[in-house]
Amino acid sequence: MIPNRFRRRLALGAALWVAAAATHAQSRAACPTLLNHRAPRLQDEAVQDLCQYAGQVLLVVNTASFCGFTPQYEAMEALFGRYAQRGFQVLGFPSNDFRQESSDRQKIAELCFNTYGVKFPMFTPIQVRGAKAHPLYQELARAGGEPPRWNFHKYLVDRRGRVVASYPSDVSPLDPRVTARIELLLAEK
Repeated sequence: MIPNRFRRRLALGAALWVAAAATHAQSRAACPTLLNHRAPRLQDEAVQDLCQYAGQVLLVVNTASFCGFTPQYEAMEALFGRYAQRGFQVLGFPSNDFRQESSDRQKIAELCFNTYGVKFPMFTPIQVRGAKAHPLYQELARAGGEPPRWNFHKYLVDRRGRVVASYPSDVSPLDPRVTARIELLLAEK
C-alpha cells in the first residue's frame, strides 16, 4: 500500500505532467505548418523544434562555405544584430546542393562562428532542392513560388509563418528592399 503523502506527490506529478503535455500540444497546434519541423543545430547536433520561432519574423537562408556569396554571413549577422530584440531571427541552413559546402560539419561551424562571428541559429547541412529536400525547404519552395536557385537564397517569413518574399542570392540581406520589408513586418503585431 502506498502512503498518502506519496499518493499526493504522485497525483501532483501526474497532474503537472498532464498540464505540460497539454501545453506542448497547444503550442504544437499553434505552430504554423511551415515551422512544424525539426533540425539539428550546427554546433552540437542537438535537434531543435523550429516551432520555437513561431511568432517571429524570419529570414531563412541556404548557405555554403565556398561560394562567392559567403561574405553575406556578415550582412546576415548585422541584420540579426539590428532586429533580434524586436522579434527577428535569421535561420541558416548549410547545403551542398550546389557543390560549394564542406562535408565536415566542424569546418562549417568554424567558418560561421569563428570567421564570421555568426550568432544567429545555424543548422546542420540539408538538401534544399528536389525530392530529397528537407521538409522545411519543400514548404518554403511551395509557398515562395520557387526553390533556391543558388546558395544564399533568402525567404522572408512573417510572424504567422507565411512566406512573404523570396530574394535571390545577389540581393544582400542589407538591401533596402529587404530591410524595409522586415521593418514593416516587425511593426505588425
